[in-house]
Formats: sequence, C-alpha cells, structure tokens
Amino acid sequence: QLRLVESGGGLVQPGGSLRLSCAASGFSLDYYNIGWFRQAPGKEREGISCITKSTDSIWYANSVKGRFTISRDNAKMTVALQMNSLKPEDTGLYYCVGLPIEITDLQTACNRFTIWGYRGQGTQVTVSS
Repeated sequence: QLRLVESGGGLVQPGGSLRLSCAASGFSLDYYNIGWFRQAPGKEREGISCITKSTDSIWYANSVKGRFTISRDNAKMTVALQMNSLKPEDTGLYYCVGLPIEITDLQTACNRFTIWGYRGQGTQVTVSS
C-alpha cells in the first residue's frame, strides 16, 4: 500500500516561503492522484491543491492561487508544495493525501478529504512574526 510522509513544515514570518514535500513509498506514485489539505485550529479541513497522476490537471483553492505551486516527480516518488508569500491564515497542519481512481472533477475531489484513502501524518506550518 501507498505510504505518505510529509516534511518541510516549520515557523516562518509573514511573506516568507516554505517548500513542503510528500515522500511516497510502498507503491508506484504513477498510479495516484495526490492532494494537499490543511487543518487550522478551530476551522474545517480545507483542500489546498491537488494534482492528477498524469499531471494533466491541477487545482488550487482560491485562498492560495498565485502563491502556492504543486508539482510531482514520479521517478523520485515525491510531490512538492511550494508556498510563497505566506500569510498568518496559512497556519495549519498540512496533510498529503493519495487516491488511485480516475478523477474527472478534480475541484470536487479536492474538497472531499474523506475520499482520499491514503494520508500522511501531517507537517505543521506556522506563519507568525
């Protein structure tokens, strides 16, 4: 089965950048759509960005569009989330998730955390001065 491990979180000042990484193991990443969700204290879990297994479709939440970039390297079994111009409201626990089935509506899928069968433990991002 697919195992996902996130890294790259930390404390950063507003306006700063972080690069999150999701390392996959146990099965070829070629077969999995990958997404990033975040959970902020007192808020619902939010889909941030998702990318299909063939990279033919990418989706971003409006809250991060233009600031975050998702990318994947199937050969290296990693998916990255480059986060620039970070804001305090970006603070949260960021999860990497995987789903092997074909996705025709990536936006809808990226707003339904419960359908993603494979999840990492999360990495904490704190944006504060």
